[in-house]
Amino acid sequence: MTTSIPLKAYLKACQDRVEGALAHWLPAAAIAPQRLHQAMRYAVLGGGKRVRPVLVYAAGRALGVAPERLDAAAAAVEMIHAYSLIHDDLPAMDDDDLRRGRPSCHKAFDEATAILAGDALQTLAFQALCRDPALAVDAETRLAMVDSLALASGSRGMAGGQALDLAATGQAIDLPQLENMHIHKTGALIRASVRLGVLAAEPPGAQAQRLDHYAKCIGLAFQVKDDILDVESDTQTLGKTGGKDQAQDKPTYPALLGLEASREMAARLRDDALQSLKGLDERADPLRELAAYIVSRPH
Repeated sequence: MTTSIPLKAYLKACQDRVEGALAHWLPAAAIAPQRLHQAMRYAVLGGGKRVRPVLVYAAGRALGVAPERLDAAAAAVEMIHAYSLIHDDLPAMDDDDLRRGRPSCHKAFDEATAILAGDALQTLAFQALCRDPALAVDAETRLAMVDSLALASGSRGMAGGQALDLAATGQAIDLPQLENMHIHKTGALIRASVRLGVLAAEPPGAQAQRLDHYAKCIGLAFQVKDDILDVESDTQTLGKTGGKDQAQDKPTYPALLGLEASREMAARLRDDALQSLKGLDERADPLRELAAYIVSRPH
């Protein structure tokens, strides 16, 4: 597939943009309370693929939105993602000491500071969406963006999915239940990332529904691939503890379907996502490449 921008270069450009936006919104480490701000910066600026911010930029690009209008939204979804990782790693949740190849936030600091860092990142995400002057949309659209991110983050989205995940540990569940869990836990924020980019087009146009279906497909594909990597990859490559799902008896796609059927499922979801982009011009090429990347990534 020929693209106007090679994916590697596009990823780097988006990652650089969102790093700048995150550095702008995050309080400096020297500002009181220093330890809390240090923990926030540690968790957010400690690497990562930045898939969700890239999706914000790529969805906006597909509809002709200038990237500077998307910086706050890209930073906001990454702050929500970082907050969720901080809390997921806590002993009361998934109890993981490693994240992105470094000690988890609660290990680098302490549990109380980690909880507060997650709380503060969640609220800062909404502040960025509310206040950024470069997000040149009307008040109704800005409110819709806040609403979309809030819905994806709460009990009907990511937090609810984590609750379902915790409740399912050690239990036998079927494929529809597993899909429902991950549509919320992983898929909701990925779907919101695309929606934020679409909303910034104002009006988003006739392609909004197609882009939402694309996001739903890649959100589920992302989790299927994560489950596969937990089986096939190692701790050093993943940057987090490998084999943790099996050790904790968590329900996963490989456990339910087997590895080969899981790979086939991820490929079907990728193809469905690509089909939904038909009718969009070459500006949507990064979205097409991202769908392929999500199911082929090494970590």
